[in-house]
Amino acid sequence: MLSFIFKENKPKLKKEYIFKSERLGFRNWLQKDLHEFAKLNADTTVMEHFPKALTKKETAEFIKRFQNHYEKHGYTYYATEVLKTGEFIGFIGLSFQDYKSNFNPAVDIGWRLKKSAWGYGYATEGAKRCLEFAFNDLKLERVVSVCTIGNSKSERIMKKIGMVKKGAFDHPKLKAYPAYEKCIWYGINKKI
Repeated sequence: MLSFIFKENKPKLKKEYIFKSERLGFRNWLQKDLHEFAKLNADTTVMEHFPKALTKKETAEFIKRFQNHYEKHGYTYYATEVLKTGEFIGFIGLSFQDYKSNFNPAVDIGWRLKKSAWGYGYATEGAKRCLEFAFNDLKLERVVSVCTIGNSKSERIMKKIGMVKKGAFDHPKLKAYPAYEKCIWYGINKKI
């Protein structure tokens, strides 16, 4: 039994999203997301480019960090749902990063979707909408994205949303995992 306390958004009569794209809704995290998000994070195919799959406890801690990030910054890696069905498919969103690198501090755009949601263009659609939100609503000037070398699917999405490859680096948070330490980063500036 997990003893984590979640801050629950109390929904009104209809479901509320922070913003939407054509097919997706983006919202803060709820306690009810834990089961599905834990299944996603336990999937070794989804987690192929990360050091390890996550336990349910680690996923609960992850959700808590996302909620706290939203309270502090006004954005997060959002819980993402398909509007037509209400199905939770993972996260797409933004996160402030300040680990040591030549491009931080910066706001990162990232995504992680369950396998059954792959191949529908959701990550690209959602990332484009998150960039619009970053530049138009949050008034950010630049957004970055990072992935491990060899994560061609994420790199392809970075290119599709207009980001440009800036370079490679050794990720300081992955030093204990040499197979994942080498990363690349992309960036995009607000268009004037």
